[in-house]
Amino acid sequence: MSLRDPNVVDARAKKRIALVIANPALSTTTGWPVGFWWSELTHPYLAFHEAGYEVELFSPAGGACEADAMSDPNDASGYSKTDLISQGFIHTPELMAMVQNTRKVADIDLAAFDAIVVAGGQAPMFTFEGATDLHATFAAFFEAGKVAAALCHGSAILAYARTSTGESIAKGRTVTGFANVEEDFADQAVWSYGLLPQGQHLMPWRIEDRLKALGANYVQGGLWRSFAVRDGNLVTGQQNFSGAETARLVIEALGR
Repeated sequence: MSLRDPNVVDARAKKRIALVIANPALSTTTGWPVGFWWSELTHPYLAFHEAGYEVELFSPAGGACEADAMSDPNDASGYSKTDLISQGFIHTPELMAMVQNTRKVADIDLAAFDAIVVAGGQAPMFTFEGATDLHATFAAFFEAGKVAAALCHGSAILAYARTSTGESIAKGRTVTGFANVEEDFADQAVWSYGLLPQGQHLMPWRIEDRLKALGANYVQGGLWRSFAVRDGNLVTGQQNFSGAETARLVIEALGR
């Protein structure tokens, strides 16, 4: 009998993904309820499911999670009304049960999963700083050589996750996340509808600026374009239209 490193991916075994969504919170800039973004959960989930992977949902605090209203295809704004993938997920009781019963990130067994994928939404910008278990777990996947992925504002995890030597995971690596041009667009939209006073920003800080300040090679594919990038075992996606592309790069890294 030979011993095997539990961190080495077994190509014969079914791959397992720890997909992390944010817990609900209140925005400190607007006072509005914020959460995860539906398409950043559902589009990767579908891609992983079709690849034959097993997916388990986690959140920093565990328990029931709620999505940002505009990400719901049934929301009165109509912003996401064409998102049929999320619509199907929302109307599948066993899938919705997963969202209502997420396990805590602290319960993730590194040896039991091949990748961690952190979805975005607005809540990560307000809650991930204090999500120390998520910082440590994301870094553990990365340092074990397993795939560590983050999408949209979920890339906020890169502002906090550090290696065992204390260095930022983002430093010197090519990454993406919600772009400044997209933050500008979102700010202008809420100003134009009179939802916020001119000059008051939706987000307390910006992914692109923070990643550059950490020494990352930040790249983006243009306003609201699907875009993701892989640097070794680190995968990042730009925004809510990049879920499928982010999942594709994770699958490319892991194999089927």
